[in-house]
Amino acid sequence: MSSEKNTVKIGFIGLGLIGGSIAKAVRRYYPDYEILAFDKNRETLALAVQEGVIDTACSSIDENFSGCRYLFLCAPVSCNTAYLSQLKDLIGSSCVLTDAGSVKTSIHEEIIALGMEENFIGGHPMAGSEKSGFVNSKAHLIENAYYILTPSARVSEEKVRAYREFVTSLKALPVILDYREHDYITGTISHLPHIIASTLVNYVRDTDTKDELMKALAAGGFKDITRIASSSPVMWQQICLKNSANISRILDGYISALKNARDAVCSGSEDALYSLFESSRDYRNSMPDGSAGPIKKQFALYCDIIDEAGGIATIATILASNNINIKNIGIVHNREFEEGVLRIEFYDEDASAKASSLLRKYRYIVYET
Repeated sequence: MSSEKNTVKIGFIGLGLIGGSIAKAVRRYYPDYEILAFDKNRETLALAVQEGVIDTACSSIDENFSGCRYLFLCAPVSCNTAYLSQLKDLIGSSCVLTDAGSVKTSIHEEIIALGMEENFIGGHPMAGSEKSGFVNSKAHLIENAYYILTPSARVSEEKVRAYREFVTSLKALPVILDYREHDYITGTISHLPHIIASTLVNYVRDTDTKDELMKALAAGGFKDITRIASSSPVMWQQICLKNSANISRILDGYISALKNARDAVCSGSEDALYSLFESSRDYRNSMPDGSAGPIKKQFALYCDIIDEAGGIATIATILASNNINIKNIGIVHNREFEEGVLRIEFYDEDASAKASSLLRKYRYIVYET
């Protein structure tokens, strides 16, 4: 092994969906870097070595992690905080210690208590999936996704600049925020929607008819707006516990908004109801589509097809013969919120756009989301 291979060392503690995706991105853009990782799951480490994502699988947090230029904490939020004391004597003055958690205040407070501010830049790649684990990680997961950086008060501008450039080189979009502001923003646009989706799904479950008609009819729009309820229960339990003060305040505000909506319905206020739906439509339509936010975007289109044998197979063949991979495909029985009878989901925006153009060429009627 050449000495150049060891000139830059990147460490990972936790190699799940996010840690694995960042590691794969590093491997893609910096193939000569040495990458090592610790994870409680030995099968994960073995797979990462087998796939060539990491060079060294560590059975514990030990001297192997000394000399890292960047050291990523990608375990659950509570575990990241617990690992800090083990890392304090391992990292050198030039190391940038970072995390990938979606709650920042708790780890920043622990960093301050341990006197590790000169090394720490909090990180939050605002990308993810309903599927978890290293097996679902992808090098492009953080591509074009906002990547929030929350530098400690005592970390040098040089470290911040270098880390920002490193994140940019992985094709993510770095944004610098104060860690307290980060937790309030993500509490509103990420944590609250997950709670809403989960409680809505549970409300349907608890109020369904005996023959589960709600469940049977809840395809289409309902499944789309509650998709994030399929996320990891452990991760969201930890997020709610660690960001409880912000989430509690945000929930109070949202409950008040719901009460206003209820009052408008109960009073039959035409103006208030129209304003509710008009303002939400206009504000949502003003949101940019250019980059990924905290809730992963789906790339899907809807297509009209005649109900005949082989209809879906024909479309699948057209796409496959043009090297377009399909993530999911199925008939939409409840089309209250959708146009088109067939829903086709893709892995990325480029595949979706190519499929749309191709199907139109074959004279299919296509509706893009």
